[in-house]
Amino acid sequence: MTILIHDTLSGRKKPLEPLEPGHVRMYVCGMTVYDYCHVGHARVMVVFDMVVRYLRARGYRVTYARNVTDIDDKIIRRADENGESITALTDRYIRFMHEDAQALGVLPPDLEPRATGHITQILAMIETLIARGHAYVAANADVYYAIGSFPGYGRLSGKQIEELRAGARVEVGEAKRDPLDFVLWKAAKPGEPAWDSPWGAGRPGWHIECSAMSTHCLGSRFDIHGGGQDLQFPHHENEIAQSEGATGHTFVSLWMHNGFVRVDDEKMSKSLGNFFTVRTVLERYRPEEVRFFILASHYRSALNYGDEQLDAARAGLARLYTALRGLAAPPDAPEPRFVARFDAAMNDDFNTSEAFAVLFDLAREINRARAPDPRRASRLAGTLRHLGGILGLLQQDPQAYLRGGGDDGRDDTAIAELVARRSAARSARDFRAADRIRDELVALGVQLEDGPGGTTWRRG
Repeated sequence: MTILIHDTLSGRKKPLEPLEPGHVRMYVCGMTVYDYCHVGHARVMVVFDMVVRYLRARGYRVTYARNVTDIDDKIIRRADENGESITALTDRYIRFMHEDAQALGVLPPDLEPRATGHITQILAMIETLIARGHAYVAANADVYYAIGSFPGYGRLSGKQIEELRAGARVEVGEAKRDPLDFVLWKAAKPGEPAWDSPWGAGRPGWHIECSAMSTHCLGSRFDIHGGGQDLQFPHHENEIAQSEGATGHTFVSLWMHNGFVRVDDEKMSKSLGNFFTVRTVLERYRPEEVRFFILASHYRSALNYGDEQLDAARAGLARLYTALRGLAAPPDAPEPRFVARFDAAMNDDFNTSEAFAVLFDLAREINRARAPDPRRASRLAGTLRHLGGILGLLQQDPQAYLRGGGDDGRDDTAIAELVARRSAARSARDFRAADRIRDELVALGVQLEDGPGGTTWRRG
């Protein structure tokens, strides 16, 4: 079955048709590393990790590049404030970014280019743009892209050039020919890092970095370019102008953008001061719960962040693990009916919300089959674990997961002893003592389930 992907540029779903059959090349704009990753960054990492995992599960070879921006104004300013080198700052936050990604079950990209490692490619692309009449050296030694030289400018974001021009401002000291022209190379300022260039010492602008890195890693044309919705304009718009201006042909086959993360109906961002770092969230919620929360919504929809939503993710994940508990997956092939439904959802623009509905239907079928048909329940459990694994979920031991994650100072042995004492009190018909122990366990966040085979427990 064909995989359909919503292409931001055309505004419609298009079939994935790799330029090289069977091989998908994908580039995603990564982090600017001067601070900890927030939940918005986590969504980008998790969403495109999901895309890579599913494509590979469908048999595609995937080359996934996700860049690191390790030189820009914010990085320079933060390093100066800290009294440290830019390299020390960026290396530290790259390490933190990797730790956050690993915690969330995000597989490392195949390629992780850094802007400072691709100055040669950046300079070569700028020289080509100048030679082709798309860029110019200004009087202040900055190099600018002339947007008037590129007829398709604005088509990705739907922006009209004249409207943009009417609202544009030119900063003092800029030497642009047009207010919308954007910088490709910034002339060096005292105390700032700089590299030699044909136009004098300086450093690259943000937009040219991704054009140079993506084409160096994946070729002058590739299959998927992804990133957050906030990058459509101006970043990705400028990437198209740069890359297509330099090569003279189409840059990317499909553009994918994930939706914003919102807090109280406002976009989560550092500039608004309403962001939550991944590390802060992981102090209260387990990494798999956060991943579940991110993937439970369609990647293009707005994702509302809050305790209520994360608590719902915790409960939903616990339901799935509860269905898996005590069932060893047999070597049988996954149930084709559920696999077909799951694939149909994912083939329709990676509709994880519908794919999750399949997982919960599987959980209900497992619970219904558990007593009358244990073998079928086990086969269904194997299917649930298989499909969950494609999304990077449900790979822990169910019993360990359901009993883990407590911060109350009670280990599993102590809780198990309380459960055993309660069971003994019930057997002795000392229901007052049994209720008292149950209340103690509930206060510790432990949920009990009494059944014919005895009492099982899990952390709430």
